[in-house]
Amino acid sequence: MPWKKPIPQTNYYAVIFASSKSDNLEGYAEMDELTLKLAQEQPGFLGYESAGDHKAGIFISYWESMEAINGWRQNSTHLMAKAQAGKWYKRYLSQICKVENSRLHEI
Repeated sequence: MPWKKPIPQTNYYAVIFASSKSDNLEGYAEMDELTLKLAQEQPGFLGYESAGDHKAGIFISYWESMEAINGWRQNSTHLMAKAQAGKWYKRYLSQICKVENSRLHEI
């Protein structure tokens, strides 16, 4: 999973986005690709993990600080994507969590 830097062991943030997609995905793939590219260029972006299929998924982005998350929230392309959420999703849940402990185990 793509990380820009080594995974911090403590004190960073995770934005968890869990979703169920609608049947109308016109323009979704292009916007998804664009917003992922732009998020990775955003100051304070650390990396992401994702799982799912064309019906439902979980996307977790990792950030150095709440300030970095708020910067991404105000990105004009991100705001355009969010404005179309009612078209692309049946349901979604967005949560921000502070990570106080993290360990990567690769087996």
